Amino acid sequence: MSREEQLIALVSQDKKIAVNELSERLKVSKVTIRKDLDKLEQRGIIHREHGFALINNEDDLNYRLAKNYDLKRKIALEAAKTIHDGETVMIESGSTCTLLAEELAFNKKDITIITNSCFVASYVRKAETVKIILLGGDYQKESQVNVGPLVEQVVQRFFVDKLFVGIDGFDEQRGFTGSDLARSDTSRILSRCADQTIILTDSSKFNDRGVVAQFAFHEIAAIYTDKGISNDKKIFLEQLAIKVNMI
Repeated sequence: MSREEQLIALVSQDKKIAVNELSERLKVSKVTIRKDLDKLEQRGIIHREHGFALINNEDDLNYRLAKNYDLKRKIALEAAKTIHDGETVMIESGSTCTLLAEELAFNKKDITIITNSCFVASYVRKAETVKIILLGGDYQKESQVNVGPLVEQVVQRFFVDKLFVGIDGFDEQRGFTGSDLARSDTSRILSRCADQTIILTDSSKFNDRGVVAQFAFHEIAAIYTDKGISNDKKIFLEQLAIKVNMI
C-alpha cells in the first residue's frame, strides 16, 4: 500500500486526525504529510483544518471515493489493463469507476471517455491527453450524474466496446441492483450502446440487495472485484457466463 493510500485509510478510519499523529504513524516528516494532504485536498478527497485532516461529508462522493480507497484503486488498475491507448470507453458514475477514469486519463494516451457523470468529468479535467464527452440530461445534485431521456437521445450517436458501471447491490433472483431508479434506468440505456457491460465494485456490494433492479445477469459480461466475494457467489456468476476477475 502506498503512503497516499495509507494516509487516506487513516483519515477515513478516524474521520479527524492530527497532522502530528499522521507523521508519527506513517514515519515521515510533518512537511511531507502536509504536502500529501494538500494534494488530496485538491482532489477533494479530504478536508483540512488547522493541524488536522478530516474526511469529507459521508454523503459527499469524495467520501465514498475515500472509503476502501486502496481496494477500489486496485480494482480500477486491473480493469484499466484491458484498455489500450487511443481507445474510446464509456464510464458511468461510481467511486471505482472514477478511479478507472483517473488511471486512463493520466496514464494512457489519447483515451476518449464518454460519461454521464459530471463528477468523473471534473475529476480528470486536468489530464492533458484525455478527451471527455459529457452526456447531458437531468442533473442529480447528490450523485453528480446526468440522467433521463436527454441522455438517451445523445448516447444513441455512440457505440463502444466497453461500458464500465458501478452497482449498489446483488440479488440471485433479480440480478444486479441500484439505489436510484433514474440512475439505474440510465445505466441500462448506456449499456445498449456498448458491446460489453462490465461491473467494477468492491465485494461489500455483494452483501447488499439494493432496491432497484439494474442489470439482469445476461446483460453483464464481466466483473472486477476483490477476493472478499464468497466462493458460492463467484461460482454462481461464472455458471451464468460472467467472468469474475478478483484482485
